[in-house]
Amino acid sequence: MREDIHVHSMYSTDSRAPMEDVVRKAVEKEIDVLCFTDHIDWDYPVPDLTFDFDVSSYIKEITSLQEKYGDRIRILKGVELGLQPHLGSRYAKLLRDYSFDFAIGSQHLVGKYDPYYPEAFEGRSDMEVYREYFEDALENVRAFHGFDSFGHLDYVIRYGREKPTRYTYRAFSDVIDEILKELVKSNIALEVNTCGFRKGLGAPNPSPDIIRRYRQLGGTLVTIGSDAHKPSYLGYDFDIACDILKNCGFTHFCWFEKHIPHFEKL
Repeated sequence: MREDIHVHSMYSTDSRAPMEDVVRKAVEKEIDVLCFTDHIDWDYPVPDLTFDFDVSSYIKEITSLQEKYGDRIRILKGVELGLQPHLGSRYAKLLRDYSFDFAIGSQHLVGKYDPYYPEAFEGRSDMEVYREYFEDALENVRAFHGFDSFGHLDYVIRYGREKPTRYTYRAFSDVIDEILKELVKSNIALEVNTCGFRKGLGAPNPSPDIIRRYRQLGGTLVTIGSDAHKPSYLGYDFDIACDILKNCGFTHFCWFEKHIPHFEKL
């Protein structure tokens, strides 16, 4: 597999990787398609931490890299949107105003907390926080359909005290199934995010049971991304992700250019 379409650079607040360093590493790893998806997470609730960037400068730099490396790799312009229900119209305008190829919609919050921070779990069990996270995700996918792929659906379990020890799809299937049905109905892809392997989960985000259920519900669009914030993580464990997709009933995955899916055989 030679397409990685969830990749971050120093335009994301949580990465220090120069764009050209990422491209060079991708060429070294013989990646054919690379999509930068840096964070725009408006109204992020942590004081003094802003997930935003100058989109014009971002697109200008990607365009320059396309010209410089275009004979060796296809470089695409993407964005990862931090979903909140009240941001839908603002994100829709952003996507109309700029020539992104691909937009990921991601659930990063539980209420007003990012589970990356321990405060999200204070005074509550992991399972209580997980349920609120999925309920918030359902609200978000119902509020805004303008993105191409839903990112790392069970992101929250990366940061639980018990990680995935007691977490199962079955425990939250009533809510997760509604999220998946909304994605299928809206023709939105489900992302298989291999960062879960790096976080010690032993699985991607979302878990294979969720991926399988998406297929059972009629889902046909799956994207794969490393969520790399460092060049060394590009293409991380993609071979395992491919095997999981095959075992879940998929024959193809896809990547997006100008918001149009391109299918590759697994």
